[in-house]
Amino acid sequence: MKILFVETRKIKRTGYIPAFLGGGLLAGLVPAVNMAVRAETFATQPGSPFSILMDANWQLMAQLNILLLVCGVCILYHTEYEENAIQKAETLPLTPFRLYLGKLGILLFSCLLPLCLEAVSLLLCCIHWFPGHPETGTLLLKGMGFELVMMLPAAAAMLVISSMCRNMWTCLGIGVILVFMSSMLPSGNQVLALFPFSAPYQMLHRCSDSQVLLLPAICAGEVLLFCMAEAAYHKIRRYFS
Repeated sequence: MKILFVETRKIKRTGYIPAFLGGGLLAGLVPAVNMAVRAETFATQPGSPFSILMDANWQLMAQLNILLLVCGVCILYHTEYEENAIQKAETLPLTPFRLYLGKLGILLFSCLLPLCLEAVSLLLCCIHWFPGHPETGTLLLKGMGFELVMMLPAAAAMLVISSMCRNMWTCLGIGVILVFMSSMLPSGNQVLALFPFSAPYQMLHRCSDSQVLLLPAICAGEVLLFCMAEAAYHKIRRYFS
């Protein structure tokens, strides 16, 4: 808990929170603008409003979320490498791995902000264009919770990359390449769908009952794997430094 408090103080003047707020608002505008322009096309489709809206908008919204995540991670570690703050931190009773875990916790809570804004936008679209579906709110909560879990491997992977890059622009470039590479992977391939930067494109209503349990479990395993990789990296770096 103390490390989370310290990390929160660090990001107060970095533009980190406004970035996530602005990114969440931008992604939240996607379904509203899409429905306003093509309301008749979607309102006449069969199926639940949640499925219709997610199918029509989530690919773009997920891509914006991942790009926002990449930018957020770059900001988090840029504050450490600026003026050699990370070297000074190593003289304190604070290991680099604990620093990593603290930033992962901050990133987890940060991802909730845009997802909540997007959920509100989707809910308002459902109320306005698809009245008479009281189950939509429950579906949205489950769907956004599922998407949060799907984003965790990408967050853990980007933090590992960022911890290795002193230059923020190098980390940002790697992240952007991975984001656009994942968007070009075949969407029907279940193995490639487990790539950390592809997982956020998965949607709850398109998963079978077994996948609803399997995918979050795999994501949790990937996060654990990246945490182990981060711990191993710092041990190797200390050995050669």
